[in-house]
Amino acid sequence: MGDWKGWIREHWSLGLLSATALLVALGWWRGRTVTHPPGLLAPLDPVQTEPVSRVPWRFHGYRITPLAGFEIRARLLSRERYWFDHAADLSPVDFALGWGRMSDSKVLDAISIRQGGRWYYWSASPMPIPAGEIISHSANMHMIPATPAVAHRLLEARAGQIVHLEGNLVRVDGKDGWTWESSLSRTDTGDGSCEVVWVEHADLTDR
Repeated sequence: MGDWKGWIREHWSLGLLSATALLVALGWWRGRTVTHPPGLLAPLDPVQTEPVSRVPWRFHGYRITPLAGFEIRARLLSRERYWFDHAADLSPVDFALGWGRMSDSKVLDAISIRQGGRWYYWSASPMPIPAGEIISHSANMHMIPATPAVAHRLLEARAGQIVHLEGNLVRVDGKDGWTWESSLSRTDTGDGSCEVVWVEHADLTDR
């Protein structure tokens, strides 16, 4: 009987280790960066238009006011998941997006990119393209998914994918007086320069 129990414990432990290794491998596979050869992947600028309506709505206890219609097709340079900051229940993920030459691997291979604290940081030496072009053709955008299906899609995104988003740039007002207002420019920098995007439609592809 003792040998039988030992056999059970041994094989249960091996099974647990195998399952853990499988989950780790699956997480790595799903989170891996999509790589591309040199070339423009998203040549066009984002499209910003007058909103269909400026009437605000309520969402998760926040007041959402549309500022502009917004559509973008860009390369996902980096993504950062947020769990505990003030906006995490509203915007669980930020996308750093690049278009034009900021979607070209030849340029991006020379630039170091990271995110943190709802900011997007880049550095390069030497500069592969002018700094002004990096600023005007990339941005950190706070994603507010309009539906659970959109949220799932955004949270599954991987760096390197091509992202097509449609929705609105918005202002958010909380009950406690907290506000979050989208930039309406692609050339600003510093505090307030990020886009706050109400995402109604999201497509992500590897090519």
